[in-house]
Amino acid sequence: MVRRIRDSFGLNLLLVFVPASFALELFHADPLLIFISSALAIVPLASLMGKATEHLASYVGAGLGALLNASLGNAAELIIALVALREGLHDLVKASITGSIIGNILLVLGLSMVAGGLRYDRQRFNPTAAGMGSSLLLLSAIGLVVPALFHLTVSEKGLGVERELSLEIAVVLFAIYLLSLVFSLKTHHRLFSGKVTGPSQNRHQSWSPRRAIGVLLLVTVGIAVMSEFLVGAIQPTAARLGLTQIFVGVILVALVGNAAEHSTAVLVAMKNNMDLAFGIAVGSSLQIALFVAPVLIFASYLFGAPLDLIFTPFEVAAVTISVLVVGFVAMDGESHWMEGVMLVGVYLILAIAFYSLPV
Repeated sequence: MVRRIRDSFGLNLLLVFVPASFALELFHADPLLIFISSALAIVPLASLMGKATEHLASYVGAGLGALLNASLGNAAELIIALVALREGLHDLVKASITGSIIGNILLVLGLSMVAGGLRYDRQRFNPTAAGMGSSLLLLSAIGLVVPALFHLTVSEKGLGVERELSLEIAVVLFAIYLLSLVFSLKTHHRLFSGKVTGPSQNRHQSWSPRRAIGVLLLVTVGIAVMSEFLVGAIQPTAARLGLTQIFVGVILVALVGNAAEHSTAVLVAMKNNMDLAFGIAVGSSLQIALFVAPVLIFASYLFGAPLDLIFTPFEVAAVTISVLVVGFVAMDGESHWMEGVMLVGVYLILAIAFYSLPV
């Protein structure tokens, strides 16, 4: 019953905000209204995409199911970034990468620990998976630090050399992502096994494969259309509100794209399944850093405007701080609500700092 109510609520949101976005765009309405309505439309669309992926995964087995979640879990963020990339908004694209990484490992994981910790004194999660995730997060931070250091040290080498370096690093990150899938899903999958959750426990409540695939296709088209409206309204909205593209990308766009993961991680943590909540939060950040970012680098060459991995010093510092904090929190394989408060506190501090950046 709860699932049906949640589904109908998401569909009702679609019926309201998707047509509203079309209408606002057709009548050349206020860009701020277009931005808000498009963002509100993407949230339930992302939720439906996550739900369809979850149901489809219950039919293909644990290995392919995890791969599906890895490939489609961040589809909303990827689509938004691709649209922004095509429009030449490189700073916004890189800011959304930064925002997705720190948002997942600080805000999503922090809220999950708070929600679960208020119901259970102490929650445990797989220390092996946590250690692996923390190590890969540190690697992703290195992938951001090195291009920035190269730019500060030998910027006279020229933009072409920096783009070539970014492309080569993207290849390395993508290769490591693929090998991490082989490690966690094939050769050492027993070390990463946790509680069994999701539609596989209640197969009779699952969507059929045809329905799940159909929803995925329709939702993907919907997110692509809404992303066009969202990205088109970003610059006038940011200018009107006095916001930088970095703040819009790091905070606003990242929150919109990660909305589905936020709710899912919190809900499973409240059911005392911190293994899954930790996997959603950290896994999503890893997918952004090791999969989405390289894919965007590769796609930028198709658009004729190569993207680089040279982030601002503050973005690099924010990711590095976030990774180190999460590494310390995950070290003992246990969590409580105060650790969640600390993670959310770090996120709020960084958000305030990004908001305070000069336009």
